[in-house]
Amino acid sequence: MAIASPGSSTPPSVSESSISYTVPLAVVTTLFFMWGFLTCLNDILVPHLKSIFDLNYTEIMLIQFAFFGAYFVFSIPSAKIIDWMGYQRSMVVGLLTMGVGAFLFVPAASAPSYPLFLVALIVLAAGITCLQVAANPYVTVLGKPETASSRLNLTQAFNSLGTFLAPFFGGLLILSATPKTIEQIRALAPDTLHAYRLHEAATVKLPYVGLGIALVLLAVAIGSFKLPKIPQAQHKVGEKVNDSIWRHPNLVFGAIGIFVYVGAEVAIGSFLVNYFSRPEIGGFTERAAANLVAFYWGGAMVGRFIGSGILQKIKTERVLGICAVCAAALVTTSMLSFGHVAMWSIILVGFFNSIMFPSIFTLGVAELGPLTGDGSGILIMAIVGGAIIPVAQGAIADRIGIHHAFFLPVICYLYILFFALSGSKPNSERKLRA
Repeated sequence: MAIASPGSSTPPSVSESSISYTVPLAVVTTLFFMWGFLTCLNDILVPHLKSIFDLNYTEIMLIQFAFFGAYFVFSIPSAKIIDWMGYQRSMVVGLLTMGVGAFLFVPAASAPSYPLFLVALIVLAAGITCLQVAANPYVTVLGKPETASSRLNLTQAFNSLGTFLAPFFGGLLILSATPKTIEQIRALAPDTLHAYRLHEAATVKLPYVGLGIALVLLAVAIGSFKLPKIPQAQHKVGEKVNDSIWRHPNLVFGAIGIFVYVGAEVAIGSFLVNYFSRPEIGGFTERAAANLVAFYWGGAMVGRFIGSGILQKIKTERVLGICAVCAAALVTTSMLSFGHVAMWSIILVGFFNSIMFPSIFTLGVAELGPLTGDGSGILIMAIVGGAIIPVAQGAIADRIGIHHAFFLPVICYLYILFFALSGSKPNSERKLRA
């Protein structure tokens, strides 16, 4: 049985209408908060490990590359786990894998070893990938198809709440109040340097052990809870399905949409501190500029809460198209202006980014039926855009300057506009128009 497209007129069955999914949705929402929280802790690890190990920018960016690269590597295997074990058990596997990754920070800090930190991050990201591949489509099909985007936006809003809170938590427990400069670190004697690295690296142990315990307990809770099964949205290993994910253009176009969206969002966020520090934009210190970046990510959180309500009344593709136009216009405004106009226009992009991921995802998996898990794997794999597009924008910025390098995200948002207007149409609509 195929899943109806979000916004379609297909009425739910009587039995489906009478079922309440409020409690299961609330349980799964906790997962979105946790992986958002853990993902954003990377922003704290970057400056912390950079100073401890005296790394250059290329070396320290291996944190983001390893993390986002894991989505590309582990998404398809995660989809196969769903076929084998189902959505609920796959969520438990994801949580337990995340817990292992969190506990691996202890030996990495005890060494201390930067490669071991990267290994811990890869394991952590592998667990988050499995969790995302399972949880995103599960929320999409957990209820009426016409409100799928609204549900996913609501749960993603709590994901944004995690990304908003994580820097405060990480800054308090991980970052030193009086960090040494690179020059001071390089001047230390070998024995003193090793002792310093042990002391500073040890600050990650307590928070990540605490998070590891919380993840294991959450895995036990999710495993014990009776989540409703969605048999029409998955297939068992060895079961033949007379369909292919490649016969659904909305999935293929959606995967490209996820790639460019995540790439644009991460690229903009990664350059904001440097952008706001420029004299013609704001002239802020790095610390002051970093505080302003919170408005960019906070805007995404607010937008998702608002979008959850709007998407119950307006078609998903229409809202997505409007947001893509607004985001492209704001980035262009920032490129063509200076001072506070340039600064606040780029910050406001975060608000219009808000509904994009859940909306693209929902439209991408529409009408996949038992192939929903496999399609989810393809879409989550496309998150690797967050590892590639920021690097491309960095190369452009080295040549033409950071102010005008933002034309790359503009191109990304224009593609999302195409997806909203045409690429997102499921097969049922394409056949009607043929």
